[in-house]
Amino acid sequence: MTKKIQHLVLLLVLAPFFANAQFGFSHEIGAFIGGVAFQSDFGVRHDFETNAGNTGFGIGLVHYMNFSYRAECNCYTPETYFNDHFKLRSELSYNSTKLEHFGKWVDKDSEHAYKLKAMKGEAKVTDIGMQLEYFPWSIREFTAREGAWAPFIGLGAHYSFFSNNTYSTRVGGLNNPDNVYPDYQAVNNGGYNGWSTEGGSTWSIVSSVGTRYKLTELSDLFVELRWQYYFSDWVDGLKKNPDLHPENKANDWNLWFHFGYIYYLD
Repeated sequence: MTKKIQHLVLLLVLAPFFANAQFGFSHEIGAFIGGVAFQSDFGVRHDFETNAGNTGFGIGLVHYMNFSYRAECNCYTPETYFNDHFKLRSELSYNSTKLEHFGKWVDKDSEHAYKLKAMKGEAKVTDIGMQLEYFPWSIREFTAREGAWAPFIGLGAHYSFFSNNTYSTRVGGLNNPDNVYPDYQAVNNGGYNGWSTEGGSTWSIVSSVGTRYKLTELSDLFVELRWQYYFSDWVDGLKKNPDLHPENKANDWNLWFHFGYIYYLD
């Protein structure tokens, strides 16, 4: 797993510079930090207490390929719509969210409610990937004027490495079947288990909306709201048996809201 991450990081770091040597792009680097709201099998869907409680943090490093400007000659590239309205973003990021059950099912005075209350988890995810960002206003005009704003939308794909720490605070933990809520108990003679601490990896898609603010000639601030959908329902460490619970169709996903700083490499 570690070697895979190293190879992907190396590819994302070096590829833009090889592209620059061939095609004459310029580069931007930056970092961001913010909050994450994780939507999973912990809690109740569309419940405010769940959405407010299952929140964590996210941090990341970003690299942009700027198609409108060539740093090596201090000149603009040919004026095309693509060059003046799109940037390609590479990213290495990490988010962590502590999870527990909220909502009507844990508010009851029952043995099942006590089992849910005692069940905890933590989703830790490392992402590496790319997305294409579209700026409806001219990138050249934004670059030339301090105090300007540049709204954008983005769409891309990440490869996500996740680990989870699903456990119960009751004596014996989740290894004691009596502590496991029925929906997550092993069934089919042990052939299916509704909880896991093994972790793994999966693809995810990201979609974002945000804006940049031109701080100085060579630096921007940005704010972004991002939706990320994983192609796995195991990121949080819980998954109901789909044969017994066909209503559980959605995989895990989250919402990011973060602030960042970008510097233009001259």
